[in-house]
Amino acid sequence: MILIFIGWAYARHRPVDMTAANRLNIELLSPLLVFSAMTGKNAALGQFWLLIVFATLVILGSGLIAYWVAGRLGLHKIAFSAPQMFTNTGNMGLPLWLFAFGEAHFPAAIAIFILTNLLHFTLGIRLFDRSAPLITVFKTPMVWALIAGLLVQYTLLELPLWLLKPIKMLGDIAIPLMLFSLGVRMAQFKVTRWHAGLIGGLLCPIAGLALAWPLAHFLPSAQAGILLLFGALPPAVLNYLFAEQYEQDPELVAALVVAGTLLALLFIPLALWLGLNTSIGY
Repeated sequence: MILIFIGWAYARHRPVDMTAANRLNIELLSPLLVFSAMTGKNAALGQFWLLIVFATLVILGSGLIAYWVAGRLGLHKIAFSAPQMFTNTGNMGLPLWLFAFGEAHFPAAIAIFILTNLLHFTLGIRLFDRSAPLITVFKTPMVWALIAGLLVQYTLLELPLWLLKPIKMLGDIAIPLMLFSLGVRMAQFKVTRWHAGLIGGLLCPIAGLALAWPLAHFLPSAQAGILLLFGALPPAVLNYLFAEQYEQDPELVAALVVAGTLLALLFIPLALWLGLNTSIGY
């Protein structure tokens, strides 16, 4: 939160364009972070298949609930429901998972992060633009980082330390830069639809936790905590970029992102308490 506040305060004091830094993070630093985590010990994603299935159910279930609520309230259904599905696993999720559950369980968090990104750049784009070709997913560096990491895992290739070290150092830049960038974006948003934003900001973690809670009982304790925290995350900033690009009510999406991020101050501690102190899993 301090890193987010520093980004917000700096952007309020001095206008800053984070476009190049965000592109660097998406195209290079975050993929290197994923690759570095996948090449570590006990990082095989196959062992997290049940967690991945449950996270998918949380994503799709949240979208269906939000779609129904949007219809009842007369809101733009896609602009309201898509941000509920694709939450902030990057700027907020990765740091929280790492600091709360430690490096030993970070590969499980990486599995959810990869899943969310793959769905966001395929299903998410198709929701915002029905004519968007799915082949665009293969232009995403994150996908190639995933493929490279899987090749290293399943071929048991041992990369030299002189190569792994700089990859890890660059990957480690991703998380603090994500948090700083989130603060900058919060300072730049102009929110005009607080009522709809607050409804969506409340619905996102409530629906996510309601879906994640029963599923978490079938997971080992650390993975259960990771899933619960995933359920409480607010809408991702990337949803606003998609909504703006495809002209799908970006004002509504901006309100959801800002209100959801502010409400995360309440729901993230609740999810962390549940994940770290409740005896669930086997």
